[in-house]
Amino acid sequence: MAQQDVDDWRRRHEITVFGTNVPKPVRTFEEASVPEFMLNEILKAGFTEPTAIQSQGWPMALSGRDMVGIAQTGSGKTLSFLVPAVVHIVAQPELKRGDGPIALILAPTRELAVQIQGECVKFGSSTGVKSTCVYGGVPKYTQMGDLRNGVEVVVATPGRMIDMLEAGVTNCRRVTYLVLDEADRMLDMGFEPQIRSIVSQVRPDRQTLLWSATWPKEVQTLAKDFLNADFIQVNIGSLDLQANKHIQQIVEVVQDEREKNDRLFRYLREVVGMARTIIFVDTKKMADSLCRQLRQSGINALAVHGDKSQQERDYVVNEFKAGRAPIMIATDVASRGLDVKEIAYVINYDMPGDIESYIHRIGRTGRKNQTGGYNEGTALTYVEPPASKVLLDLVDVMDKAGYPASPELRSLASQAKGASSRGYGGRGGHRGYRPGGGGHGVSGGNAIPVGRRY
Repeated sequence: MAQQDVDDWRRRHEITVFGTNVPKPVRTFEEASVPEFMLNEILKAGFTEPTAIQSQGWPMALSGRDMVGIAQTGSGKTLSFLVPAVVHIVAQPELKRGDGPIALILAPTRELAVQIQGECVKFGSSTGVKSTCVYGGVPKYTQMGDLRNGVEVVVATPGRMIDMLEAGVTNCRRVTYLVLDEADRMLDMGFEPQIRSIVSQVRPDRQTLLWSATWPKEVQTLAKDFLNADFIQVNIGSLDLQANKHIQQIVEVVQDEREKNDRLFRYLREVVGMARTIIFVDTKKMADSLCRQLRQSGINALAVHGDKSQQERDYVVNEFKAGRAPIMIATDVASRGLDVKEIAYVINYDMPGDIESYIHRIGRTGRKNQTGGYNEGTALTYVEPPASKVLLDLVDVMDKAGYPASPELRSLASQAKGASSRGYGGRGGHRGYRPGGGGHGVSGGNAIPVGRRY
């Protein structure tokens, strides 16, 4: 491509790159020079062209250089690092007994880790690339067996990976391809000590890829500490936190929970019907309570939250994906990592305490489809007094996405300015988390999120 063509392509797809000698984007799968065995799998899955992050991310990752990818939820980030991972692995010597993985992918939640490993099986099985998923909440013996038998790819949550390393079940001596996915969320959840412990055991000649939906100072520090100084970066869209413009945002101000319940039940019956819908709540108790109320009124709903066993969580998600339970009530355990293309509605029964969580919750709908476009979606949010600072951010996000806030919401948000000056800080601390002691299956009491347990 001529440089003018490159500039036009990047401008049209809102791609911004940083660094020296950044590879040119690819416009088709064929241009990506992906090996034929991978190309066949991609086409078989129904994809017709790369998404924006794949268009620029693939050549960057395939260059072998350290990189940062910033793109909104649902933009196709997973394949942006998985396809190059498989290409990287098949170029390495085969595993020997006692070797650890070649590619290590760290993710913040079980749901996201399972989703990534599912894609790895889909796109790596034809090459003989073996993978496993290592996460808490289930017995360790199956995961330990996979690791001892040898796998090229490990997708893991930080806490359980620490367990496996401390037990000597696996090691990072052969990891030459390291991925930190949803880095902002991992930091939000207090996993920085575990991430640093794991990365310290990975060889220094690795290729490191850091992926995130946002680019706050904390993530920038992580990139500076873990990546080579000459790393390259791609941003899709603005660095300002933005909502997907393909998601219609509706916000209703309610006075109390009784009014909120009445409006919710009416909306589910009159508008939603049998369409696949996620209802987000703040607490596990509310998730179970609302689920009971819906089922008693004849609406088929299931709930998922952090107190459910992994078997229960898998059952709920599978029933939801299959459409047998079209309504799923969830805490923020499902705000990232749940990729169901047919989700038509997201309802925030409780408005989250920070705007990042709001963006990621509503991002469960309006996701990229296989033709490269976006599915349309609707996000309904209920807001109750008193005013909180997050409402100011909410109004800004809605305005930027082309869904102007109502006068009632603007009036409530404006009250937050005065409340903030009087010391009212809304719910939560830094994005609703603060470090502290605790378990989470990690010995030594590393910093773990306290307060809301998802």
